[in-house]
Amino acid sequence: MTDPADMDAFLSEPRDLYRGRALAVIKPSTAAEVARVLALCNTQGVGVVPQGGNTGLVGGQTPDASGRQIVLSLQKLDRIRDVDPASDAMTLEAGVTLARAQEAAEAADRYFPLSLASEGSCTIGGNLATNAGGVHVLAYGAARDLALGLEVALADGRLLSTLGKLRKDNTGYNLTQLFIGSEGTLGVITAATLKLFPRPRSRAVAFLGLDSPDDALALLNFVKERAGPGLQAFEIMSRLGLELVLRHIPGARDPLAAPAPWYALLEIAGFTEGEAERVADLALAEALEAELVADATLAHSLDQAAALWRLRESMSEAQKREGGSIKHDISVPIERIPAFITEAGRRIAARFPQARPVPFGHMGDGNLHYNVSQPAGADKAAFLARWDEMNALVHGLVDAFEGSISAEHGIGRLKRELLAETKNPVALEVMRALKKTLDPNGVLNPGKLL
Repeated sequence: MTDPADMDAFLSEPRDLYRGRALAVIKPSTAAEVARVLALCNTQGVGVVPQGGNTGLVGGQTPDASGRQIVLSLQKLDRIRDVDPASDAMTLEAGVTLARAQEAAEAADRYFPLSLASEGSCTIGGNLATNAGGVHVLAYGAARDLALGLEVALADGRLLSTLGKLRKDNTGYNLTQLFIGSEGTLGVITAATLKLFPRPRSRAVAFLGLDSPDDALALLNFVKERAGPGLQAFEIMSRLGLELVLRHIPGARDPLAAPAPWYALLEIAGFTEGEAERVADLALAEALEAELVADATLAHSLDQAAALWRLRESMSEAQKREGGSIKHDISVPIERIPAFITEAGRRIAARFPQARPVPFGHMGDGNLHYNVSQPAGADKAAFLARWDEMNALVHGLVDAFEGSISAEHGIGRLKRELLAETKNPVALEVMRALKKTLDPNGVLNPGKLL
């Protein structure tokens, strides 16, 4: 596609932080066609920007402003090649949406646990290229933990395949893991063999009121001891975050009778009928008795469970409607999350009076979306103009807490300079050496990550 109107949807990312230009948008239908495109671009020195569902939040899928790059859309590589319940594995092409992957697993009476708010449009290739996390990392790990093998088109047009259902293969370097999280800078993922799991037969979703993040940490460990691997998700949010959802999201309702300073949302799965509900009932009763929880509600239907999850999944949208929001996707060691939240709040109050921190996210795996909303009634543009200053404050504290500046969204263009400032220098040298080896002409997603 070369018509500007046809290309427009491929040239910017969801938050419109980055908008570029392109020579063309190329939409191959097979891995062989992807390889041929890369071979041609490699010989001509044309930059290639791979793109899946275009849901990324760090500009990794957006061309630059030069107009000399192509966007390589993988949406037409959408075949489900194989689903093998006996091997607990399935092989999908890169353009299959995450929702379709989940459905393919369910049709075989299996479970694929990767789950994101954008699962209806994000694609398997993009999930792997960015090592997507989501709400079930606590139980199953991130995207890289779910991959058995990949098919990858290299810059020179060769196709590398590690596809297969083997759980044990001790034959040298793990090339599969090399490409996961590389954001299309080392090769273009065209297909993947992914792990499947037994399908849970029961689920329990609970929403709990807490006094503090310290109580949330204590509750997390308390429930872990009782639910074991059945604890699938453990999310936290502040009262302010919930109030924004109640204010801006139609149909949202406060699930508890009285407000609490903090909340936890947890999900427990069971592999027999009623197992999850029994474990959740017991754990919540004991947590209330131990005064870890101020109040709690347990969903008694699928609709109620979905309504509780919508409160969590609407956090970003509610903050957007409230005004300017400076966002951070960070991780710190789980046991240090309460201290991080306290210290970050103290520093922000001193430097940005009346700014409103709205931390929320996956406490079970140490990943916080530490977002800061503008002061009520303040000028949005003036607040967002201090984006770099806020980032320096939050990311400086992340470094002090031995955390990561990017927990699940990747680096892309948004955090490229920050990565160079914070990554171990030797690790950066190795990354650059790998890039030079696999992409000597620098055509694969130029200007991203490194």
